[in-house]
Amino acid sequence: MPLGESMISSLKSNKSITLDKSSRFKKTLGGYGKNRKHEFNFPDASPQLLERIRLKAKKEHKRKQLIFTVFFVLLFIISVISVFYFNII
Repeated sequence: MPLGESMISSLKSNKSITLDKSSRFKKTLGGYGKNRKHEFNFPDASPQLLERIRLKAKKEHKRKQLIFTVFFVLLFIISVISVFYFNII
């Protein structure tokens, strides 16, 4: 069975070529050590700050939605005009 043996040989050689993925993140903040402590310093958020963030996100969403709607309405109008102008249908 040379075909099966060659496939197995190919898989083994490809496996030996691949990088060791377990050592990629050892130098990051958390790492893999069990004794390492995760420390995060998050600032306290007041209710007023959270309200401003919420209003800002709503405003950005409305703006993006308006741009998206205007773009597709214009695209629709252009396609309808081109259909009637060029008598495509």
